[in-house]
Amino acid sequence: MSSQKPDLAPVRSSLDSDVLPHVYDQLTQDRRRNGIAWWPLGASYLADPYPDLRRLRETAPGHHCTLTGGVLVSRYQDVERILRDYEAFSLGTRQRREHGGHSMVGSDPPEHTRLRRFARRAFTPGVMAQMEDYTRSAAHKLLDRVADEDVVDWMSVLAEPLPVLVIGRMVGLPEDDMGLYEQWECRRYQPESYIRRMGWLREPTHSKEELRHWLRTKVLFSRRMARLVEERRSDPRDDGLSRLVEADSQGDRLTHKEAESLLHLVLGFGSGATRDIIGTGLLVLLRHPEHMRLLRERPELLADAVDELLRYDAPVQVIRRIAVQGHQVAGTPVAAESQVTLLLGAANRDPEQFERPDELDFARADKRHLAFGRGVHHCLFARLGRMAARVAFEVLLERFADVQLAGSPPPAFARRVSVRQLMHLHIRVRRPRPVAPLQRQTA
Repeated sequence: MSSQKPDLAPVRSSLDSDVLPHVYDQLTQDRRRNGIAWWPLGASYLADPYPDLRRLRETAPGHHCTLTGGVLVSRYQDVERILRDYEAFSLGTRQRREHGGHSMVGSDPPEHTRLRRFARRAFTPGVMAQMEDYTRSAAHKLLDRVADEDVVDWMSVLAEPLPVLVIGRMVGLPEDDMGLYEQWECRRYQPESYIRRMGWLREPTHSKEELRHWLRTKVLFSRRMARLVEERRSDPRDDGLSRLVEADSQGDRLTHKEAESLLHLVLGFGSGATRDIIGTGLLVLLRHPEHMRLLRERPELLADAVDELLRYDAPVQVIRRIAVQGHQVAGTPVAAESQVTLLLGAANRDPEQFERPDELDFARADKRHLAFGRGVHHCLFARLGRMAARVAFEVLLERFADVQLAGSPPPAFARRVSVRQLMHLHIRVRRPRPVAPLQRQTA
């Protein structure tokens, strides 16, 4: 056996200067064992994870990762199989599976099926068709607030507030409630809104103070939601919240805790997922100006464009599952009750599934990307995200004759493992002479 030590320079170069020593040790172990190490919080990875994801997929598509304490999976066929097989790969641990809970996040059928049946009442095709005109009107009103500016932050001006407004209207919340619309009287939407905080995914980068702040916010949220649930049960209205809490045809209905949990999911995670689709999608378009021109010439391609943008740069990058029993994944043993980390971004760029996966192609025939997951846990907000992103890009192209990345500051992603979350995206816009609006595409 060769005594030559592995070259650890790629590990060192990918780390931030303030990385903790034990993290460096973990990555060094992975590099020695697998020939590659996954560090999702490095500056270069956050800016563009796909070169590293390609090397992971090619070098070690299923391997034990010291950083996660489980197996890391990156090939499309393996990721999709695990997502579909909820009986073998659960959302929760054995204790959670046995005792259940109030949340759709972390539960599997039959509990998940029941809770999802109630949640889907707010996202029916009919409701989404009704919401499209409101979404378009809200997008125009948000951009009216920066009518005299040449450089705007797309995230704070539109990508952040638009999903909150749309979901709030769908659910039936008053516009001055809970700080949802707390900055509408101002010219700028403040990104640290109540709902943005509620939409957090638990991340290793959150400080103790951030987590304490989140818990305080959650208590306030739960109190207000409890009052709203009681109000709708005693005085139903024609809104999503009333449909959510009413009993079904068999007399089953949500408990107060279940209703609060679903509202948390819809308002927090729904707005966050839609925000990231609108944000990362525009950044990809700005870096592919020929595709932006194509959409101006052929706006009927917007729906296909949104799906391709989701595949090309998935807003949700990482999903975790728990192996119910021992398995083999990509030739790697997985122990019972151990974590399996699925890299959706890597799977969506797998050449075994997609031709020319690193190219952006609005005419791509295969639209079976995994940006919204797969199987019974397929993202509840997929229809909303597609609609809101399509309308947002449609309004942007209608309002501005030219859109480019501003020179400074550059786009900045949050230090997150699970999602591609843009903190800001400054764009330079040029307004056109009055022109006819883009022809609406029928959903």
